[in-house]
Amino acid sequence: MPLSRRSYADADLPGVVDAVSRWIAQAGRVGYDHVGEIPHRIYENLRGRRPVGETVHLWEDAAGLAGLAVTTRFGNAFDVFAAPRHRGSAAESAMIRFAFERTAALSPLDPADPFVCTDVFAADHARVTLLEAEGFEEFRVWDDVRERALDGPLDPPSVAVGFRLRSARPDDAEGLAEARNTSFGEDWTGARYAAFMRAPGYDPAREIVAEAPDGRVAAFTVHWTDPRNATGHFEPVGTHTAFQRLGLARAVMLHAMRLMRDEGIATVTVNHNTVNIPARRLYESLGFERTHRTLGFRRPHPDHAGPATA
Repeated sequence: MPLSRRSYADADLPGVVDAVSRWIAQAGRVGYDHVGEIPHRIYENLRGRRPVGETVHLWEDAAGLAGLAVTTRFGNAFDVFAAPRHRGSAAESAMIRFAFERTAALSPLDPADPFVCTDVFAADHARVTLLEAEGFEEFRVWDDVRERALDGPLDPPSVAVGFRLRSARPDDAEGLAEARNTSFGEDWTGARYAAFMRAPGYDPAREIVAEAPDGRVAAFTVHWTDPRNATGHFEPVGTHTAFQRLGLARAVMLHAMRLMRDEGIATVTVNHNTVNIPARRLYESLGFERTHRTLGFRRPHPDHAGPATA
């Protein structure tokens, strides 16, 4: 089936999300991430630093959407998702090759990290084989992928006196930027976060915040849903450093899980860096169990002449 490639545009998001949801229903989770990760990675990870048409690309064939590449995540990383009909094929290899070359072209060589990276489910043997054939090598365990069912009891969310749980509002942009920066060491500004809140796929009703007595955003999470697969997802989850160890991340997640259950969502997932012990403990305390792991693969940047070691 011949493929054509084109640049992604904002108007493509609903169709892309629907297609990936269908791929997951057909082939399962391995090889894909939750559909909520698509707007998250395009509009939050990339933050509008470049036009989306430069960094995100689609492949199409006679059957419709055939693949998606999100390049320059974190500067030197990329994602590729291929339709089940192309998994393990030369077409998928070509998508990987394009994403590698595009990421390298848009990301100057960093002598401290002279690689282009991607991640893959450890159980995705077809993708691992293709990556190795393209010159990538495994270098780390990346994320734990956890899930829990929503058919059992859910603790009521509880916060200290003076705090309250609610959905985000447009005027939270400054507070959310500050909370993300202290949580993750990021570079948000209020204006940049306000632009993200206006981006396709974002719904303030799905961002739950814990508001502190002084009005600051003390904790936050965004919950995404895939009604076709009855699956929810958290990305991200964070707590302002001034309000840690108060149970606020737990509270915003419990609040969101109750909302998802009311929508008919049966299972909820969350990913976290495998070395992030506080995150692991939080998610385990909420009943999340590890179902998968992802592995980091890397290939030397084309401008790097030295050996493939770090």
